[in-house]
Amino acid sequence: MEGETLGLVGESGSGKSVTALSILGIVPRPGKIIAGRILYKGENLLEKSEAEMQKVRGKEISYIFQDPATSLNPVFNIADQLMEVIRRHQKATKKQALEKAIELFRLVEIPDPEIKIWSYPHQLSGGMKQRMAVARALSCHPRLLLADEPTTNLDVTIQAQILELMKHLKDKLGMSMILITHDMGVVAGVADRISVLYAGRVCESASTKTIFYHPMHPYTRALLTAVPNLALKREKLTVIPGTIPNLIEPPSGCRFHPRCEFAGSACAETVPPLVEMEPEHYVACIRAKEIDLKSPLRAESNE
Repeated sequence: MEGETLGLVGESGSGKSVTALSILGIVPRPGKIIAGRILYKGENLLEKSEAEMQKVRGKEISYIFQDPATSLNPVFNIADQLMEVIRRHQKATKKQALEKAIELFRLVEIPDPEIKIWSYPHQLSGGMKQRMAVARALSCHPRLLLADEPTTNLDVTIQAQILELMKHLKDKLGMSMILITHDMGVVAGVADRISVLYAGRVCESASTKTIFYHPMHPYTRALLTAVPNLALKREKLTVIPGTIPNLIEPPSGCRFHPRCEFAGSACAETVPPLVEMEPEHYVACIRAKEIDLKSPLRAESNE
């Protein structure tokens, strides 16, 4: 929905980044999109030509990559890299692009922007690089921002600052955002809705509050059980047995059934459809109505 933040959550290998890359049509080879639709403003992005998608990328939809260091060119200073993006999508002279770049640095709260903008990537700290990546993504006022694990490799204090900055800028600029993360704690304070992915499929999607306090898919509950929380009286964290399956040869039926404590014989035979179990709460589990999944957060907070 326009103006909201959607959190895409799941373990590494669940398909979060591939989903975001697919939206922009930049899935690395040999990967390719063979079916489906990606609707943006009523248009299917998969039907657009490469030339048409180049006008969408950056201007309509921007991407903050997982590791900003790998998406920055080490031989060019930050000013040149920002100005290139601005001039590619907007009619601006070099002087106007530089002024815009400096203003973006102010927007993302980088101190001394007139000086820092002439830095090279290796001269910036991890937090500064991430702020620069946010500035670059916002350079053309996109309507949708894709943020792929934007706090990876940052310490806890810097993580909180970056997340608060992105939340503030989203509200200030009126954008929508898709936040990709494996950390349930990250989406808790940022996302309006959450979609939980497992092995390339959505297993549950609902409002953030519903996901945390009324999960209906065993995988969602397992993720919540693994969240550290000092406020809760929990002697040890629960781990999810096994690993994400090989998607070249995925399990039959429900892809989570080999790791699911509630799985029955039918779970290995039936591919569960994504069903609206209650208003705006979608679940892909054929046993969702049978099993009682109390949220570990709700259960423990009531003790």
